[in-house]
Amino acid sequence: MAERQTYTVLRPFPTGGGHWSSIGQQLSLLGVEASALLGAGRLELAKTEAAESASPSTAAKKAAAKKAE
Repeated sequence: MAERQTYTVLRPFPTGGGHWSSIGQQLSLLGVEASALLGAGRLELAKTEAAESASPSTAAKKAAAKKAE
């Protein structure tokens, strides 16, 4: 069975049913689900748990700052 990996949202995208993801949200996806979103720069593979709890990714911070403008 395919394994899911945890990804961090860098730029929001539609998740279905009229709902959208949000910047910094953690999603558990299969590789085939994430491949196009990774290629489009909307996701990044989440770091290990220790690194995740330390601070949000630099890319997520930049995306949040750009959205705030």
